Amino acid sequence: SSSVTRSTSTEEELSDKLEAFKKKYMEFDLNAQGDIDMMGLKRMLEKLGAAKTHLELKKMITEVTGGVSETICYRDFIRMMLGKRSAILKLILMYEEKAKDSEEKPSGPPPKKIISDLP
Repeated sequence: SSSVTRSTSTEEELSDKLEAFKKKYMEFDLNAQGDIDMMGLKRMLEKLGAAKTHLELKKMITEVTGGVSETICYRDFIRMMLGKRSAILKLILMYEEKAKDSEEKPSGPPPKKIISDLP
């Protein structure tokens, strides 16, 4: 029965992940079809402080969609976030999460330096 509990926890983990990805996806400026287009991607990356050239954006979208689309649909986005292929976009999003985590640590006063700590 231990295998059952394990699968449940990964399913929960997955739904948590998907929930997070959905939020992330919705943060993009989606076009009328609800896809991430080049402009949406551009704005999102600028917001993350990772502005890209038109060519780089095109390359990212091609990498995520396999070159079949000019926009990233939600399914492509999820596949990219869960997949092993390290899309540039994924790396940037992960990096952003890490940056956010480090900001939200309790910001108490820095530990006092003891004289013996000094080099």
